[in-house]
Amino acid sequence: IKDWNKLSADEKRLFARQAEVFAGFMEMTDFEVGRLMAAIEEIGEMDNTMVIFIAGDNGTSAEGGMVGMYNEMTYFNGVEEKVEDLLPLIDNWGLENTFPHMAAGWAVAFDAPFTWTKQVASDFGGTRNGLIIRYPEGITEKNGIRTQFSHAIDIAPTVLEAAGLPEPKVVNGVPQTPIEGTSMVYSFNNAKAAERHTIQYFEMFGNRAIYNNGWFARTIHRFPWVTDKLTPLETDVWDLYNVKDDFSLTNNLASKYPEKLAEMQSLFMAEAEKYHVLPIDDRTIERTNPELAGRPDLLGGRNSLMLYEGMEGMMENTFINTKNKSYSVTADIEVPEGGAKGVILTQGGRFGGWSVYLKEGKPEFTYNFLGLERYVISSPDVLPKGKSTVKLDFLYDGGGYGKGGKAVIYVDGNAVAEGRVEKTQPNIFSADETADVGLDNQTPVAEGIGYGPAETKFTGKINKVFIELE
Repeated sequence: IKDWNKLSADEKRLFARQAEVFAGFMEMTDFEVGRLMAAIEEIGEMDNTMVIFIAGDNGTSAEGGMVGMYNEMTYFNGVEEKVEDLLPLIDNWGLENTFPHMAAGWAVAFDAPFTWTKQVASDFGGTRNGLIIRYPEGITEKNGIRTQFSHAIDIAPTVLEAAGLPEPKVVNGVPQTPIEGTSMVYSFNNAKAAERHTIQYFEMFGNRAIYNNGWFARTIHRFPWVTDKLTPLETDVWDLYNVKDDFSLTNNLASKYPEKLAEMQSLFMAEAEKYHVLPIDDRTIERTNPELAGRPDLLGGRNSLMLYEGMEGMMENTFINTKNKSYSVTADIEVPEGGAKGVILTQGGRFGGWSVYLKEGKPEFTYNFLGLERYVISSPDVLPKGKSTVKLDFLYDGGGYGKGGKAVIYVDGNAVAEGRVEKTQPNIFSADETADVGLDNQTPVAEGIGYGPAETKFTGKINKVFIELE
């Protein structure tokens, strides 16, 4: 990560915009939290309400790499964005047509006094956040500081104890795994209370650590911006810190207390086994695609799926996996008097995906490559009134991951349009966009067909849609 004074003028301009957008987001968050607090006060329940505010969900994200990203999904598909690609987009940074990340230099800076960032679960820069609990009826001391170790898994037990509710043992007939956290209520009115959450493992993508009674042992296995050519887990070097004397983990005591370090490493393995952390998998982007990761998915290896109108909101790992292979989509539809428009079947959204739909009554297919390029194949003819069978064949080139292919549109068995898709996404379309029949329920994959369920809804009738892997 280059120092600020070694950046080019273009880099400084781009990175400054990234930080400005982040500041705007922080300001908006502060404003919206204020609205929530004002609403609670307005109904007269402020004193009887416990507010738990955690400043962040982990460390600041360094997934943007050295220059940042316009679309986070490029990271998860191994596509590098460059300064010259991002500068023309600078005025849109942070708007609804972006899914941006700051350059990693900002993540490191904003995580001070800690060294590392999100994804590095073995450093407090990847995990430690400020916590504020406001509960006038339950906390007598005002503006007090608590130093006992606590973890995100302590939130639920804290709420249950404060509300006087038991931990649920069975929900809807299903026995529940015991909650693993520790209530923080014991510290509410006793700043010097003995710490109760005394042991905690951490692990993410091979970055792993263990906390125990003030001691912290850890290893930095990989950096967030490195996704391949990793060193073997067995060769990782571990550090040792005394957290009570060293808040920001700067004084490595491993060479001074080797026996303590060995004890902590053994303790990590015991906790990892107890809480099903093993086997440790240090892969990142491959894990988004069950087929590449080598794990089963919910479809159990089936090669086809019958879908019907009204089926929407299917997350990526609950839908048939079309990535890196040929497939076909066959839809039996009915067009009313005056024609039809809208989505037949779609997966993903503005930042990557594919969609089969009618535009101005004509069958069309869009493959949206990461929001960077769209490949559109269109039929020249409007569908007539009545029943039609619209089929999309995608013939994958093969020869590896993320390759292109040929798309052919058929109507009632006759080929009506074809074209090339030069690139496809090998790993993931989206972490939150879905597959939908009869509409595109979030951001649109295709351009010019509307936004959201109301505008993209199919105006004819969809009897069934059959999708099959070839």
